[in-house]
Amino acid sequence: MRQVRKEILPGVYLTCLQTDKFKNGLLSVNLLTRLTRDDAAPNALIPSVLRRGTRRYGDMDALAAKLDSLYGARLEPLVRKLGEIQAIGFWADFVDEKFLPGSSSGLLEEVAGLLGEVLLNPNTRGGLLLPQYVESEKEKLLEDIRARVNDKVSYSRLRLIELMCAAEDYAADALGTEESAEGIGYVALSKRYKALLASSPIEIFYCGSADADRVENALTDALITLPRGELDPDLGTDIRMNTVEAGTRYYTEEMEVTQGKLVIGFRLGECMEDPDIPAIRVMNTVFGGGVSSKLFMNVREKLSLCYCASSGVDLMKGLMLVSSGIEPENYETALAEIFRQLDAVREGDITDEELATAKLTLMSRLQGISDSAGELEGFWLSQNVLGLEYGPDELAALAEDVTKEQVSAAARSVVCDMVYFMTAEEAAYEED
Repeated sequence: MRQVRKEILPGVYLTCLQTDKFKNGLLSVNLLTRLTRDDAAPNALIPSVLRRGTRRYGDMDALAAKLDSLYGARLEPLVRKLGEIQAIGFWADFVDEKFLPGSSSGLLEEVAGLLGEVLLNPNTRGGLLLPQYVESEKEKLLEDIRARVNDKVSYSRLRLIELMCAAEDYAADALGTEESAEGIGYVALSKRYKALLASSPIEIFYCGSADADRVENALTDALITLPRGELDPDLGTDIRMNTVEAGTRYYTEEMEVTQGKLVIGFRLGECMEDPDIPAIRVMNTVFGGGVSSKLFMNVREKLSLCYCASSGVDLMKGLMLVSSGIEPENYETALAEIFRQLDAVREGDITDEELATAKLTLMSRLQGISDSAGELEGFWLSQNVLGLEYGPDELAALAEDVTKEQVSAAARSVVCDMVYFMTAEEAAYEED
């Protein structure tokens, strides 16, 4: 794969990954803005409203017909959280031209043009987004926000983040809150949309067989009318090295669950001042990032204290979260064992086999990224936000060289900030 990154318009950056590996090409456009509690929901709503229709293709049926004419291309809204940055936009998936007749050349340009049209030329009245489109998509957004509670595993992590990072923008979810979503009106949303077009840095990703110059030309033409103003100078993520309080905070919440959800929030600590990212990733994999990790093998398999146990790191915010499904009576024992396994990593109690297996697990995941255009898009968006230039294969090579001492050093930097436990309501215990 040949990767090229270039600024093609003011504040508009294109990452082009030229490859013959995939049958479909992928193109995404992401507007980056600060993640805040008040603006997250309006920002998240904008791509769905824009996807309802353009000046030329006034509704979803007309847009669908156009996409069908482009050999069944797809174009969908995107809303993501990257540390304390919110990324909104679109991704397009379309047949790579190398699999089409020669007369079909130009599909890339047509898809890029349609994506630009959806972003820049929505169906409006008097320069305002159509109120019926805004209200319809707002109801869908509210449904999505309310439905988050139905997945108790992901909701428990969301609650831990809300509570642990209450004074930080990171506490906000990518979709925003129900309260802020309910207050969205079409006039204010129209103003917000125009402000984002002018002030947001834009990250574009292309993966396919076309060469970088052609991709650049197609996207420059598609976005030539993009309004540009002063870009947001404060865009970024604040990383807290220490815990909010002197000791670990504990929070228990009762909900309708059949199994307790234990989530532990750690700050990665001083290692984030100059992060050794391969070492941090290997450390997480040794500790809880796979079925051969210390958490899985000891807390789940050996001691049977939980139904699942895993950890993950957010390198943009400098956090590590441990998630586990447990019975309430196992809470104290499971919690103590999780901390004991982290202490073992800190002290270098890591066998050669554990280290080698962790590296193989991590390298396998990175290979999986290289085998998927969608995974590559997410990977490179994160890398660009972090200011990193290496791809999955290079990261795998760096991880292979990580030593046991580097893993232990990364673990010694980690500090526990909050323990969150979602447990069944007391009445549910009595019924059982």
